[in-house]
Amino acid sequence: MILENGYIKIVIDPKGAELKSIWSKIDQREYLWGADPAFWGKSSPVLFPIVGALKQDTYRYQGKEYHLPRHGFAREQVFAADQLSEEEGLFTITDTEATRAVYPFSFKLGLRYKLLAGTVTCTYEVENTGAELLLFSIGGHPAFAIGGADGLEYEDWYLNFFNDTQLVYHPILDNLIADRTETLTLKDHQLPLNHALFYNDALVLKSLKSNQIFLVNRKNPHGLLFSFQDFPYFGIWAAKDANFICLEPWCGIADGVGHNQLLGEKEGIISLPARGTWNRTWTVTCV
Repeated sequence: MILENGYIKIVIDPKGAELKSIWSKIDQREYLWGADPAFWGKSSPVLFPIVGALKQDTYRYQGKEYHLPRHGFAREQVFAADQLSEEEGLFTITDTEATRAVYPFSFKLGLRYKLLAGTVTCTYEVENTGAELLLFSIGGHPAFAIGGADGLEYEDWYLNFFNDTQLVYHPILDNLIADRTETLTLKDHQLPLNHALFYNDALVLKSLKSNQIFLVNRKNPHGLLFSFQDFPYFGIWAAKDANFICLEPWCGIADGVGHNQLLGEKEGIISLPARGTWNRTWTVTCV
């Protein structure tokens, strides 16, 4: 599906309802990573019904054991697509016999994309269609292209955090969240980017104060503003030596190294009552 206006054009693939392109008509440039499989073959997958990995890919619920891969299954599902206008589209999936075998809940998941001038909004809409509590996590994983074009190197780019002077992050150990933390001090609220930052996987943040982040470079005025509200966790990641940066707002997090594998006691798990609805939004503005 293609959505466009006078400022911007985006492409969404029904598989995973995944954003595949953000093309600025004003700048005449692509802002999203091209999903080169030599590094990472995704561009903006949705993480549902878990974020990150489960300990031993396993959780227990109501006395039964279930298995889910890292980041869940929604990113591999084909969503029903409904183009509501030239500037808005809605993608949905519901539970099936196959999903209930690994995730015994009734649900409807929607991804709503909308354009507002030069801004792309992505809204996650979750509905509990069952009569029992729905337990889930959800998160974004958009990857933005930086370095390797316009005479820019990866190291020319940086992240500007509006309300943070340091980043306290949890390292990842075998896909799980470590108990210890490490700290990056930000000079003038800025995190200079370099490939080595992510050689040990993502930076997982539990106490980020900012809800807006500028991705900008030191050589030209092009960049983007990434905004998000009410996401308690945040990840920053790139594949080894790849020319992109993932800015990941999460409602949920990977299991800690000492987790007991009970889904109801998983950190960040959301409990949605029967027939309840829930939503969160993140946006990208090309600047």
